[in-house]
Amino acid sequence: MDNIEKIESRAIMFNFERIWPSAPYILEGIGVTLQIVAGAAIIGIILGILLALCKIGKVAPLRWFANFYTSIFRGTPLVLQLMLAYYALPQLLNIQLEPITAAIIAFGLNSGAYISEIIRGGINAVDKGQVEAAKALGIPYAKTMKDIILPQAIKNILPSLMNEFITLNKESAIVTVVGALDIMRRAYIVGGDKYTYFEPLLIAGAIYYVMTLILTFLGSLLEKRMRRSD
Repeated sequence: MDNIEKIESRAIMFNFERIWPSAPYILEGIGVTLQIVAGAAIIGIILGILLALCKIGKVAPLRWFANFYTSIFRGTPLVLQLMLAYYALPQLLNIQLEPITAAIIAFGLNSGAYISEIIRGGINAVDKGQVEAAKALGIPYAKTMKDIILPQAIKNILPSLMNEFITLNKESAIVTVVGALDIMRRAYIVGGDKYTYFEPLLIAGAIYYVMTLILTFLGSLLEKRMRRSD
């Protein structure tokens, strides 16, 4: 009876001793994940600002295009957009992208749609009297947006932007479908090599959790600093 209990207890115990030697290999995926997130964030911010300005502008075709763009990227799965970037572009344009490049493009285009809505909401929340005052003083529209409206809007939307970056960090795990050696892909590889998946996936989950905590902490610091500058 004691032997049966020992066998059962061993069966439910996690064998991390076999996994720890492969932990550095999984940790190397952090660099790939950060590369994808940073590249996509840059594209997303630039594209988001441009789309937001189109949405609040008076040029109807640009406004329609921005709204249509947002509806497409918000209405289709991100994994589909990633697979189109990686598998469909070679067929359409005869261009073969690396998995990381395809991920940066797909995530950046997707993030731009969401960030545009965040920025649009932040711009609309700024007192419109400031725009009218700038017009009365003869300040050009572009300068008004760059020096008066956008700085205030960014302060208002900073928490929402940080949430978008945190979501982007977690969603980057789907790059495994195109073979990018990020955290999740390396965890899968280790699991297949050691014939046990729970432990490496648990390590991957812990890494993502720590990265999320760090992003949250940095976002809080930035928010406090911007409030002090008011």
